Amino acid sequence: MLFKVALKSLLNRKLTVILTIFTIAISIFVLLGVEHLRHETKNSFSKTVSGVDLIVGARTGQINLLLYSVFRIGNATNNISWRTYQELSANPKVAWAIPISLGDSHKGYRVMGTNSDYFKHFKYADKQHLSFSTGIPFAETFEVVLGAEVSHRLGYQLGEQIILSHGVGSVSFSNHEEHPFTITGILEPTGTPVDQTVHVSLEGIEAIHKDWQSGVKRPNSGKSFLNKDLKPKSITALMLGLKSKIATFRIQRAVNNYRKEPLIAILPGVALSELWEMMGIMEKVLSLISALVLFASLMGMSTMLLASMEERKKELAVLRSIGAHSTFVIWLIELEAIFIMAIGVLLGLVLLLLTLLILQPYISHHYGLFINFNFINSNALAYLGIIFTATILLAMIPGIVAYRYSLGKSLTKF
Repeated sequence: MLFKVALKSLLNRKLTVILTIFTIAISIFVLLGVEHLRHETKNSFSKTVSGVDLIVGARTGQINLLLYSVFRIGNATNNISWRTYQELSANPKVAWAIPISLGDSHKGYRVMGTNSDYFKHFKYADKQHLSFSTGIPFAETFEVVLGAEVSHRLGYQLGEQIILSHGVGSVSFSNHEEHPFTITGILEPTGTPVDQTVHVSLEGIEAIHKDWQSGVKRPNSGKSFLNKDLKPKSITALMLGLKSKIATFRIQRAVNNYRKEPLIAILPGVALSELWEMMGIMEKVLSLISALVLFASLMGMSTMLLASMEERKKELAVLRSIGAHSTFVIWLIELEAIFIMAIGVLLGLVLLLLTLLILQPYISHHYGLFINFNFINSNALAYLGIIFTATILLAMIPGIVAYRYSLGKSLTKF
């Protein structure tokens, strides 16, 4: 009976109840959405690169170097000379070195020039190696390996040819149309920026730029690169794996003090920690705003129930007159509040899921972040537990007010 009466009562005030539910849904959407994005962003960043001891680039901030070399966000301030790369990779303490050359794109996806060491030594997540879903690594100048998302989104298959574009914009009018690349391999999904990357050889990068100057193709160049040396003059950055972890700080100091050109060597884990510190204040502000929005919604629900007491005096008096116990009124108000909160939470979760489904491709394409759809975790459950506990406590206020309405005073108002 209690459930039936509560539902009937809510239906009689459906306009105010719907507005309250919508407000709660928005607050749940904001609270859990911010928490989920924070958690998934941190998780996505932390699993992007593994097993790399040092990342070396032109002197800049270590966060900037981390973002453009690993996450394909932003651009390098300068390049590293090829001679410097050779000297660093020849260091007896260095086990392997992966060169990285950036600056081109294909339909909005970043192009990365590298060599075969990339497929041998680059690791992600818990030191997992890259693997191919189909095909093999590039072996010739004009061969390309696609990340999983590039292939999926653009519908490419092995053997097809693609045209690279000059620059990293989603739309480019400077295309390397005279040098198409043939797809030889497609990588397995990794959940990292690798999936949105087009991989070519360093020689391929050098070849398509042989007849370009300042982003403009020189006329009547033809295929003159065929008779030229395709050894790169410079690269954007390089990743180093050392034979011994003990030598990490010694190599880092040597790179930072390198006299032939200004360089910086960073530890990926340290750079990530600095990034989280910078984002910490923003996280706290967003969490505080979300909590305040939720608190306002809870207070709004309590105020709505309290304001309805004046209108419901006769209803409550009739319930008492037909034998309802005094505590029945309190439980009625509590149940109405729980109904409103449960529907609001459910609607908020549906809104969050739909938003993630719509925005996930955009976020992964433009920022290289993979947002999982599973936002019901221990933190979310803890938040929901707090929310329902607060709902029960706040509903006690209008419940007690309703309880204190005496039967005699209410009936005299008929």
